[in-house]
Amino acid sequence: MLRFLGEIILSFLRLFAGRARFRASDMWLEIEQVGPRALPIVSVISFLVGLILAYLGADQLKLVGAQVFIADLVAIGMVREVGALMTGIIIAGRTGAAFAAQLGTMQVNEEIDAFRTLGISPVDFLVLPRMLALMLMLPLLTLYSGFVGMFAGLLVSITIFDISLFEYYNETLRALELKHFWVGLSKGTVYGAMVAFAGCLRGMQCGRSAEAVGEAATSAVVTGILLITIAASVMTIVYYQLDI
Repeated sequence: MLRFLGEIILSFLRLFAGRARFRASDMWLEIEQVGPRALPIVSVISFLVGLILAYLGADQLKLVGAQVFIADLVAIGMVREVGALMTGIIIAGRTGAAFAAQLGTMQVNEEIDAFRTLGISPVDFLVLPRMLALMLMLPLLTLYSGFVGMFAGLLVSITIFDISLFEYYNETLRALELKHFWVGLSKGTVYGAMVAFAGCLRGMQCGRSAEAVGEAATSAVVTGILLITIAASVMTIVYYQLDI
């Protein structure tokens, strides 16, 4: 794992130096796969999570007659933490497994060996576009997830708990600060890197059989979710200590 991480770091250094060899069309194809095509599932999950947060918040806040603060809970929770976390887990299951299966199949067909024979770095040509695609698109999906979750909280508040649209809107604006968006976007970027790393790592480690490809896909999801959880814990503690 550490060796593969070192190869990725060197690949990024070659990218910044303008010496990384990969096709831009491959990266745009990956961006389409991990971005626009993931919107339906991200929309559904984010809406339901926002709805759950609104109901949980209302259940406690009604004890003190402060149900208007549902807006604060949903807005900050979705934008800062839950949106990035849920999006990362969704993408780990959807895209991380796909990366592992794609690269694992290439291992079975000896295509990666062919790249090395031709003097082309498989990390540059295959891993780097996938990492760039996820690191670019997951923050945007995180932002989108936050807004969908807030919309769900709005619907619950005005239809179930008699909070007016004007009250919810004003409370949301009062609660959200620019730092909450930056925290969510930074976490989305890190989670994207974690998912891509896990998927590509397991794909490159794949054996030479169909069974090994399936095991690589399963392992990529587990590894991705584990790395996301660790990163989320560390970043939450760091941001708390820095008062961000």
